[in-house]
Order: sequence, then structure tokens, then C-alpha cells
Amino acid sequence: MTITLRPHDLIWLTARDALEDITDAWVDDAWHPGLPVVVRRDVDVQGRIPVGVRGMRRDQRAAGWVKPGTVARVCSPESLVDSLTLLRSPFISQPPVQVALLLTQQTWPWTWGITGSAGYALATGIPVIHATSDLDLLIRAPRPLPHERLEKWQQHLTDGLCRADTQVETPQGAFALNEWLRDGKALLKTSLGPRLVSDPWGREE
Repeated sequence: MTITLRPHDLIWLTARDALEDITDAWVDDAWHPGLPVVVRRDVDVQGRIPVGVRGMRRDQRAAGWVKPGTVARVCSPESLVDSLTLLRSPFISQPPVQVALLLTQQTWPWTWGITGSAGYALATGIPVIHATSDLDLLIRAPRPLPHERLEKWQQHLTDGLCRADTQVETPQGAFALNEWLRDGKALLKTSLGPRLVSDPWGREE
């Protein structure tokens, strides 16, 4: 499969042995090719894709690698943002899905998506969210975004039914929106490690 993968994409693999460099014993019992893994932020000299595996428990998280040729299917966070799909979801009664549905009722000047446990549940149908689950969101921001619109987005989440966190993805990396709006600086997560920046679209340290 020839496709550009990005952090937070969910991918399904062609075989059980496609996962490489994972030593966590629980993975053998909890994971199979019918379940996706999530693309994470890292770099491999061999050109492999950095991925994370999640189990049913919060402490079951493992990091590994897969070769591009073993990717069978991809689900991006933004593909989960569809009001009709959310309404028909078996998890529509859960606060994270309700908050995501409310966000779809507004027009935003950017592409956004659902990540974390809510994204995993929506993509797989597996009930890994509940009434107290957080909602993790992603905004694609190849260019600087209107500050006032970002503040409005954040206000919607602050007044929401559950805790919600937004990562803003720039060409340089990703940062936490609430941290940047609050402090004027944020920790930018990059493939080479984190950097504290005031302009997430720039290159200063």
C-alpha cells in the first residue's frame, strides 16, 4: 500500500507477525490483525512505520514498528468526523461522542479529527470508552490558524460534557492547544523529540 501515514492514523496489518520489536507479553494474547495499531511519532533508519498497540486495559500500551508493505487498511482521525456516522454509532450515548457530534454542527476553518479511545471505539466498534472517558481531538494546521477561532473551539470544549484535549498538528510537530492558549508557549512534539516554542509554525527553540 502506497500512502502517506501520519501520527494518530489507525492502521490494520496483513499478518500477526507484522509487528516488530515488541517484547510486551500481553500483546500476544490481546492483539491480532483484526485490530488496528496507531501510528506514533518516531523515526526509523530502516524506513519502518512507528506504531503503538493498545490492549483493553489502560496500562496495556506497547510501542513497535511495522514495514510499509504490511499495511492493509488505514483510518485517519478526520475520516471519523461525520455527523450521520456519529449519530448511528453504538456509542452515541457516551459524552465524548456527543461532544464530537456537537462540534460537527459548526463550520470550522480547518480539518479536524477524533483520536484516542473515542477514535479507536468509533473505528473498531470495541467499547473502550465510558461515561467518564476523555475526548482527544486533532486539528490539522499546515499554516497558522486564526487565534480567535481557536479560542472559540477551546471554549466549546471547556463547556462540554467531558474533558477534551486538542492536539494541533503543524509541519513542525504537534502541540496542546489549551497549553498554548493559556501560556503563549507549548511543548512541540516532533519526531526528534520535544521543543518548547512560542510559534509552533516556526523553528525557534
